[in-house]
Amino acid sequence: MLAQEIIRAKRDGQALNEAQINHFVRGLVDNSWSEGQVAALGMAVFLKGMGRDEAVLLTRAMMNSGRVMRWPDMPGPVLDKHSSGGVGDKVSLMLAPMVAACGGYVPMIAGRGLGHTGGTVDKLEAIPHYTTTPDPAKFDQIVRTLGCAIIGQTADLAPADKRFYATRDVTATVESVPLITASILSKKLAAGLEGLAMDIKCGNGAFASTPEFAKELAESIVAVAGGAGLKTRALITDMNQILGTDVGNSLEVIETIRYLKGDHREPRLHEVTLALCAEMLVLGGLAADAAAARVKLQAALDSGAAAEKFARMVVALGGPSDLMERPEAYLTAAPVVRPVAAPRAGVITTMSTRDLGVAIVELGGGRRKAGDAIDMRVGFSDVKPIGTRVAAGEPLALIHAADEAAADRAVASYLAACMLGDADVAATPMVMAEVG
Repeated sequence: MLAQEIIRAKRDGQALNEAQINHFVRGLVDNSWSEGQVAALGMAVFLKGMGRDEAVLLTRAMMNSGRVMRWPDMPGPVLDKHSSGGVGDKVSLMLAPMVAACGGYVPMIAGRGLGHTGGTVDKLEAIPHYTTTPDPAKFDQIVRTLGCAIIGQTADLAPADKRFYATRDVTATVESVPLITASILSKKLAAGLEGLAMDIKCGNGAFASTPEFAKELAESIVAVAGGAGLKTRALITDMNQILGTDVGNSLEVIETIRYLKGDHREPRLHEVTLALCAEMLVLGGLAADAAAARVKLQAALDSGAAAEKFARMVVALGGPSDLMERPEAYLTAAPVVRPVAAPRAGVITTMSTRDLGVAIVELGGGRRKAGDAIDMRVGFSDVKPIGTRVAAGEPLALIHAADEAAADRAVASYLAACMLGDADVAATPMVMAEVG
C-alpha cells in the first residue's frame, strides 16, 4: 500500500478504509510516512472531511499506537473530563478530587498551556516538588488508593497523535472537527476510561468561537466516542470572559484551594464545575440524575472530603503536606501587584478574553515557544465579571507582574480588553447547551 495512493483517495473525497487508516497511523509512529505526506493527508482531510466511521477508525488506530491503560478490579467507575481550553479554566483541579470523594476514579492525564489558554499541568507545577511524570506503577497506585491523580501526558500514550498534531499545528490544519475529535479521544481512550465529560468552551476566549462550531465539535466527539465504546456527554460552556476570579498558574492554584475549602466560590466557576462533575457521576452510575449528583457533590465540598482528596493527591505526587493550610508559603507572590483602575464609572459590558490570555503570556505566565520557562507568579486576580457596575478608579482586577514595566504593559492591555458601558448587562448562562 502506497502513502500517495491513500492521500490521493482522500484528496478525491473518498472514505478511507480501516487498512488505509492503519497504514497511515503506523507510518506516523515508525516514520515511514514523510512529513510532507503527513501534511498532505492532514490537508486533504481538512478540505474533504471525514465521515463518522472514518473518524472512529482513526481514533481507534491512534489509541492503539502506544500503551493502553487497563484498570482491572477497580472498585468504582473510571471517569475523566476534558476541556477544549479557556482562560482561567482551573476546573480540573477541583473536579478530580470532588468526583473521587463521590466514589469515582479519575486518572487525569492533562496538558500544558497552548497559545492563549492555560494548561492544567503548568498550574500544578507551580506547587513545589509536585511531579507530573510519575512512573506508571505509581500513577496506578495513587489512582487506586486515593481515587484521583492529575499528571502530564506521557510519550507512550497515543504517540501517533503527538506527531500528527505537531504537523497539523504548522500546516494550518488544526481546525478540522474530525481530526480534533480523533486527537482528543485517542488519548482519552488510551487512558482506559469508562465515561468522559467534555467541556467545549465557546466564545471569544475559546478555540470554538461560535456556537455553531462548538455544537459541531461536541456532536462529533459524542458520536465518535460512542462508536469507539466510550460513554460521553458534552457541555458547551461560556468563554466570553475569564472563568473565576484569578488567572495565572500560582494564582489559580490558590483559587482552587479557596474553592475546595469553601472560602471563595465564584458563581460561574462553581456552576460549570458542578455541571461537569454531575455528568461524570451520572455516566459512572454514581448518581441517578444530575440533581442527585449535585447533592452528593455539594456534600463532598461542605464536609471537606474533596479538599482532603486534593491535599492527599498533592502529597502523593511529592508536594507539601500543609499546602492547604499555608498556600502562601509555597506559591510565591509576584513582586509587583498593580490595580487596573476603571477609567470611568460604568458597567463592564464585554471582555476580549483571548486578548487577556495573550496578556498573561506576555507577562511570562505562558510560553511564546515550546521549551520556554514559565513565571508561575504572574497573572490577574480579583477579576470583576461582566455585568459589574464600577466607580471611576475602582479596580477592574489586580495585575501580578515581575517588574514595573511589565505591569504597565499589562494594565494597558487589560484596559483595552474590557469595555465599559452605561446600561446593565443581562447575565449569560454558564452552560449554553448539552449534547449526548
